[in-house]
Amino acid sequence: MDLDEVIAKLVDANHILAREQVVDAFGHISVRHPNRPDRFLLSCSRSPELVQPADIMEFTLDGIPVDARGRKPYFERFIHGAIMAVRPEVMSVVHNHSYDVIPYAVSKTPLRPVFHSAGNLGKVMPVWDIRTRFGATNMLVNDIEKGRDMAQALDDHNVVLMRGHGCTVVGRSIEQAVLSSVYLQVNARLQTTAMMLGGDVSYLQDDEIDVIQTAAANAPGNDRAWEYLLSRTRGHHSGEPRIPSIN
Repeated sequence: MDLDEVIAKLVDANHILAREQVVDAFGHISVRHPNRPDRFLLSCSRSPELVQPADIMEFTLDGIPVDARGRKPYFERFIHGAIMAVRPEVMSVVHNHSYDVIPYAVSKTPLRPVFHSAGNLGKVMPVWDIRTRFGATNMLVNDIEKGRDMAQALDDHNVVLMRGHGCTVVGRSIEQAVLSSVYLQVNARLQTTAMMLGGDVSYLQDDEIDVIQTAAANAPGNDRAWEYLLSRTRGHHSGEPRIPSIN
């Protein structure tokens, strides 16, 4: 895709994440620049539901705006650049404050995949605590050093939970980052429900996750799920959210 097409898809991704209530007034999604892998694209400081093509800004991986033109950037843009700097395969990053996910970032209960569509999230979802290195803060990743520390905690995983804050999700495409963010929230909700029922929860096993991740790159359900979510976002469907399973 050329730059304009990538920007258009990034705008759609913002709207999908808002429609599915992964983000509200806060949260953001980025994509690596299609012609400059040492840069990324991210909206100016605006609620995702309202983002338009003119809001998309270009940044260096250090979080420096290339041509701000008076637009105010997000404080936490450093999350995106720091991850892309050490993970060349990552094309898109989502940061959100999903209320279903946050309990797993502040408790001793690990968040683990419980249904097949969440297998792409990976076997481990580490928790990063900003306080460990930076002491008392406002919890925001508002400089590159904090971004790099969080990226180190993410390591080679697809999700990192952020104590008292939210989570960050990465993908090899905008579509993958968005779908993973949606299914992360759904998975957290399902795991919480399963634990409330009592007894042992039957999580996905490591070998099952391996199979799911191997097949994910060519899974036809990814395109189908993206088309469905985009259609819902553009108002072609109504009613309560029903997230499709990837199969």
